[in-house]
Amino acid sequence: LFPVLVALYEEPEKPNSALDFLKHHLGASAPENPEIEALRLEVAEMKEKYEAVLEENKNLKSKVKVY
Repeated sequence: LFPVLVALYEEPEKPNSALDFLKHHLGASAPENPEIEALRLEVAEMKEKYEAVLEENKNLKSKVKVY
């Protein structure tokens, strides 16, 4: 377990889930549930939409300041 924790610490790009990293490196990775993958995709899409709305909000606020 200790070498896997060291590998996680030394990882330049930290994974989203430390638990998944540990499972993968310990060989206990179970096949992903399709529902989980669908939810992850939905979360990624929602994050993109959120960022777009934030940008739109920023643009609208700057237009309001001009007027």
